[in-house]
Amino acid sequence: MAKKEHYYTRFENDGIYHVYNRSVDRKIMFTSDRNYEFFIRQFDKYLSNYITIYAYCLLGNHFHFMIKVNNLIDLITFRKLSNLEQSNQQKTTHDIISHQFKKFFQSYAMAFNKEQNRIGTLFQTPFKRVRVEDENYLRELICYINTNAQKHNLVKDFKDWKWSSYHNLISNKGTKLQKDEVIQYFDDIDNFKYCHFEYARNIDSGERDFFIED
Repeated sequence: MAKKEHYYTRFENDGIYHVYNRSVDRKIMFTSDRNYEFFIRQFDKYLSNYITIYAYCLLGNHFHFMIKVNNLIDLITFRKLSNLEQSNQQKTTHDIISHQFKKFFQSYAMAFNKEQNRIGTLFQTPFKRVRVEDENYLRELICYINTNAQKHNLVKDFKDWKWSSYHNLISNKGTKLQKDEVIQYFDDIDNFKYCHFEYARNIDSGERDFFIED
């Protein structure tokens, strides 16, 4: 189970966070490639103006993101000065980010429910988030996220799972991921690959005690 504080961590400007959640009934919330693709598009639609992405993995009945919150001081000031806010809502960075996640979850749930002929809540609430402040923890968490499909036996080799950020991070192709910054945490791309290989090897050997409960 998630630690209690993971339900109440507040988003702050320039903070790095592990955001994760699962379906309310632990049943599959991705049944096809189309679902995965739509989830990514909706995430981009509702959050790309507010956060940047370091890593992600989408897996059957849950997901993981590592994100960095943009500095929203100018946006908050603009909203106050232009009197766009009609209430006390959305006047802090935490309120804005939380609201955008809520809209994202609702948009995906509505589409998925319609497709699957289901009703009701799809995601557990509140969604979990952890502030990442230690670089060693950050590096391990990136490896954890990118190899998570292997942990859950969805594939024998994490590199065969296409719904993670691993291949985009090592590719020369353009991406919205903070690729250069992520690689710098590992010094270079060769060490990035090596750390992931070692992390996955420890999964198979049973040497690692996983520090996060999915």
